This record gives sequence, C-alpha cells and structure tokens, in this order.
Amino acid sequence: MLDRIAGFFRSIGRVIGRWLRLFVAWAFWPFMAARGWYVKRTWMVRLPILALVVLLAGLYGYFFWQTQSWSGFNPSFVDQYRLSERTVPAGQEIPPAAGAAPTAAKTCQRSAIVDVAADLTDFNVNQNAWISSMLLYRLGFFGIDWDHTPFLDNKASFQRGINQAIRRTSVELVDTLGRVRGTSGINNDLQNARGNLQFDEYSWYFGLNPFGPKTPTPSYYRSAIESLRKFNADLGTCNAVFDGRADNLIQFIDRIANDLGSTSDVLAERSANHSRGWFDTRADDRFWFAYGQLYAYYAILTAAQSDFSRVVAERNLGAIFSATTKQFQAALRIQPAIISNGREDGWIMPSHLATMGFYILRVRSNLVEMRSVLDR
Repeated sequence: MLDRIAGFFRSIGRVIGRWLRLFVAWAFWPFMAARGWYVKRTWMVRLPILALVVLLAGLYGYFFWQTQSWSGFNPSFVDQYRLSERTVPAGQEIPPAAGAAPTAAKTCQRSAIVDVAADLTDFNVNQNAWISSMLLYRLGFFGIDWDHTPFLDNKASFQRGINQAIRRTSVELVDTLGRVRGTSGINNDLQNARGNLQFDEYSWYFGLNPFGPKTPTPSYYRSAIESLRKFNADLGTCNAVFDGRADNLIQFIDRIANDLGSTSDVLAERSANHSRGWFDTRADDRFWFAYGQLYAYYAILTAAQSDFSRVVAERNLGAIFSATTKQFQAALRIQPAIISNGREDGWIMPSHLATMGFYILRVRSNLVEMRSVLDR
C-alpha cells in the first residue's frame, strides 16, 4: 500500500517536471534563437543591441525594486501626530501660553485631516515611486496589463486605494469642511488640491490619447501636497476656515461609509464569482486596493476625531471611535504573502477577499452607528 502511494506521488512529480521542462524550453527558445542570430552580426550591429538590452535590464531592475520596496509603510503611522495631546478643535484659536505678550499674534489649530492627507500623498509619490504611471507598468507583462497578472501589481493597487480615500477627503474639504456654508467662498488652495488629486492615475511623460507630451501623474500630486500644506499654514495663522460642525462630520462619515460600501461590494462580487484560490490573478489587486483604503481611512478618521473633538465630546462618541479604531487595526494586521480567493467554505485555499470584506463591513457598521448618534 505504501509503495503504491509513493509511486503515485513519484508519477505526479515526473509529470510536473516534464511540464516545467516544456515551459522553460518554450520561454527561453526565443532568447536562444536571438543569441544565435546575434553572434553572427558585426559589432556595429551588436553594440546598439547590447546597449538596449543593458538599458532594459536596468529599467526592469529598477521597476522590480520599486514594486517590492514599500518605503515608510507603517499602519500605525498616525501615532506620530500625538493627536490625543491636542486640546483645541481644528480651526479654533489656541489659548496663549502663560506669560505670553498681549500683542503676540494669535494662532489657530491646524487640521489633522489635512496633515494626514498631505502626508499620505507624500508617502505615495515622494517616499515611493508612483507605480501606476511608470513606463514599464504601462507596457505590462508582454502586453498583458499587470493588474491581470499575479506579479508586481500589489503596491500599485495599494497606492491607488490610498489615493481613492484622499480624493474623497479632498472633495469634502472643499465642499464643506474648508468653508462656512452659505457665508464663505471655496478656499483656493483646497480647490487646487482637489483638482490635482483628481488627475489621471496612469499618465506618463508621453501619451497617445491625446497624442503628445504630458505632465506625469506624480507632478500633479506633488502640487496637491503643496496646496494642502499651504491651507494648513493659513489655518494655523487663523487666515483660513475649518468648519467643525456636527452636520459636517455626519456628511464626512456618510461619504466614507459609502466609499467603503462600494469596495465591499467589489470584494464580494470577486469572492463569489471567481473563487479560484491562489490562481485568481485579480484577487491580489482587489485585496491591496481595499487595504490601501483602510490604511488611509484609519489615519483620516483618527485625525477627524481630533479635528471634531468638541463634537465628539458633546455627543459622547469616544467609545464608538475607539471601537472603530480597533476594527481598522484588526483589518490592517492581515498581510498575507500570497492572496488567495478560495471558496468561503473551502478547507485548502483561504478566502482573503471574504476576510477583508468582513472587516470593511465591521468598520462600516461602526460608521453607520456613529452617524445615527450624531443625527439624533
């Protein structure tokens, strides 16, 4: 009996080995054929080809490094702001220190939401390369979109998830948080930031539609960082507005809950209709996009608790915010090396998309509860 089992596994090994040899032969045949042609050419032909090969090797090496190196990645980075030490809501005047001169210029509290949005964008385009607009990412894997492969697309999806949350936040900053509705105009710095953050995520230095040179995506996002920080500098000198009313917080929470609900629906659809385990090549970008959203919204909502501290205290929202924070932290601890989209009742391949969708819905339910408390 044991001999039969051992023989069965040996036969499987032989079949796998045979297919691997065939695959290697198929994959390397064009290169071997090109080598045979190359060695017969003169150096006038060989040198430019060699230079092109070296250039491509360097570009792909750089591309591989950038997709695998996540500089500054820290799900708990919001702790560095020490928001619990702030005693004044965003936009409100900070009481002068004891012994300060009566003529000292007044200062107001900066917005933690704006600081976080600027720093998250800086993380995307300055601390890391913006993957989605890199030339080799645009070219794909032998013409196949990297998002349709299991390779080198996780960081790009993660960055786009962060950017989705920042875009949503920038809209709310322009429309409600950065102005007193009905009595003040739109802040130009926030308006510029919103416009730049809405720019196409895939633009390189040259494009085909329209044809011609372009400004790449990271340049627009860097301009948005400058605009956000300029707004916060003006807010710190009491020359800008942050309207921290309860109804504005309700609307902000509504928008975030809707955004997360849309992502949850995408995860549910993929989990239900494409449960191919480790062989679902789109599961990884769905997972890391959702992870990027949660990464950003965890920091943004923690910042919102500080910016709206007066409303939070008046409505006794501290416990709900704390519960929401714990749900975010639990979701961000899920960092599998390989994303699997197996059946939810399967016993071999896990369903990481279903797990992430579960945590998103937990977060969203807390946000809905928070909104109901605010709306009473």
